[in-house]
Amino acid sequence: MTKTVLITGGTKGIGKVTALQFAEKKYQIVVNYRSDEKQAEQFASKLSLVSGKECKIIKADISTEKGCESLVSKIKEHDLHIDILIHNAGPYISDRKKMTEYSFNEWSTMINGNLNAVFHLSKAFIPHMREQKWGRIITYGFDRAETAPGWMYRSAFAAAKSGLVSLTKTISMEEAENGITANMVCPGDITGEWKEKVIESAQESDDHQNPVGRPGTGEDLARMISFLCDDHSDFVTGAVIPVTGGKDVLGKVFRDTVR
Repeated sequence: MTKTVLITGGTKGIGKVTALQFAEKKYQIVVNYRSDEKQAEQFASKLSLVSGKECKIIKADISTEKGCESLVSKIKEHDLHIDILIHNAGPYISDRKKMTEYSFNEWSTMINGNLNAVFHLSKAFIPHMREQKWGRIITYGFDRAETAPGWMYRSAFAAAKSGLVSLTKTISMEEAENGITANMVCPGDITGEWKEKVIESAQESDDHQNPVGRPGTGEDLARMISFLCDDHSDFVTGAVIPVTGGKDVLGKVFRDTVR
C-alpha cells in the first residue's frame, strides 16, 4: 500500500529536496506551504510527474494553532491519512538579536512554529499511525540540541528546538509499542542555494571551514530522513542525528567576529 508523507514548508529549501526524494520513491506527497501559491502549484506538478501520483498542496501557517487546525482539516477533506510526518517548517529569525531584543510576538512565533506546531500535528496524525501499527515522525533540531546548549543571538529558536528534543524522545518512547518511530535530524551550516542542491554539486566545491571539506546540501538531510522513514529503520527511534560535516555551527558567531 502506498504511504502518504506530509512535509510542512516543503516547497522551498531542504523541504523541497526532501519532497523530491520521496516522490522518486513513489510515495503519495502532501506539501504544506505558507505563501507563493504559484510556485507551490508548479512544484506540485513536478512532484506528481516524478511520483506518478497526484501531489496535494495545502496552504497554512503552522506557526499558529489556527493554521495547524486548518492544515489538518484540509487533509481530512482530501480523505488522506498521514503515515509519515516531516516537521520541516519552522520560523527562523536571521538577524542576530540578544534575548532582550526579541519582541513578544517574535518570541511567540518562534516557539509556536518550532515546538507547539509539532504537538498539534503529531497529536492529529498519531491516532491513524497507531491503528495501522506503523508511522514515522521526523523533527528538526540544531547542532548539539540534545545537550540544550546556549546559542548566542538565537535564544528563541534554540529554546524551542531544545524543548523539541525532549518532545521527540518522549513520543518515541510512548509510541514505540505502536510501531511508530520519532527521530530528530540536526542540519549543519547549510545556507542559501545549498539548501536545494545535491551532494554531487557540493563535492565539486570547497568549504575550508567544514572538516569534510565541502558545503552541506539539502540532499544530505533528505538522504538521512529517507533512511529513518524506511520500513527497516524501526530500530532507530528517539535519536538526535547531526548532519553537519563535523562543523561547529554554534561557534560560527565567534569565528565571524574574529574575522
